Amino acid sequence: MSKDPQNFRSDKDIRKTVQSLRTLHIPRPEFNKLDARFGSLLEQRRADDADGVVFKARSIMLVGQSGSGKTTAVRHLVHKYRRLMATDPGEEICEYIGLQVPSPATMKFVGAATLRALGYPYAGNKQGPAIWDQVKEQLKRRHTLFLGFDEAQDLARYQTEKERQSVVNTLKSMMENSVWPVSLLLSGMPGLKDIVNQDAQLARRVDPVEIGRLHSLRDVGPVIKIVQKYADRAQIDVATSVKNEAFAMRLIHAADYQFGLLAEIVVLAVSHALFTDGFDAKLGIRHFAEIYSERNGAEAWMNVFIAEDYGRINPRKLLDDGDKPKDGEDA
Repeated sequence: MSKDPQNFRSDKDIRKTVQSLRTLHIPRPEFNKLDARFGSLLEQRRADDADGVVFKARSIMLVGQSGSGKTTAVRHLVHKYRRLMATDPGEEICEYIGLQVPSPATMKFVGAATLRALGYPYAGNKQGPAIWDQVKEQLKRRHTLFLGFDEAQDLARYQTEKERQSVVNTLKSMMENSVWPVSLLLSGMPGLKDIVNQDAQLARRVDPVEIGRLHSLRDVGPVIKIVQKYADRAQIDVATSVKNEAFAMRLIHAADYQFGLLAEIVVLAVSHALFTDGFDAKLGIRHFAEIYSERNGAEAWMNVFIAEDYGRINPRKLLDDGDKPKDGEDA
């Protein structure tokens, strides 16, 4: 006997399956490059420590547009290496510490936020340089090898030339510390490149990884496979209507050509199929169209998954009426 669709949201097995969808990681070449570089830096640092030598640290810059999947990539990276390094911020030894750059991103506020992430709350009226001296001391005490800054492009937003140079000098000072050098994992929007390129010495010690936009033709095959992988994880069937190139191109456009957004849309659509039809669901265009409507407030004629001329639609806009014909006019 089939269940009432309203009851599927409270079904424990379905809830567990939806949770597993959110943890499914689909690697892309850029993510594999990030993984390889991070592993190489960790291996070299272990070797240096074993030999009792101290070298200037190298760092990584992960760049991509909003929705490209930067934050997810870093989160998965840290999770993967949890068996090879201490990553629990609640423990005394924590070899990876990550935080989001606060706003406003003055060196004083960023330093204070870093101290909090290190478990050493900032108190007092110390100036930026004194705070960063405390940061370096805490990094050594906690044996931190990598310090991650998410939304790192904000480090130089609204800053003067002098303030931007102060940011660069602070970053270099952590990498070049003669007692306890720390590698940085800087992730952010393309503006982050301007910060790193501002100083030739800093740029020389940073390995760049950029997450590019999806290609409407080249990535069609991989996108079809991604949809199938998520459906397989959910143990549901996939309709023929979402197994073709035409649908994949719509999905890529709906995600504004960003991999992270695309994965998010697929997870939502598969989850929607489970919540409405249970494990008997057959993932189809309807599920994608309905979650797109919920996310964007789009009427059918402005829904990327339904509209005939979907290329005109900006998927980043909410409640976008476009050039909707007025009453009495021909559509």
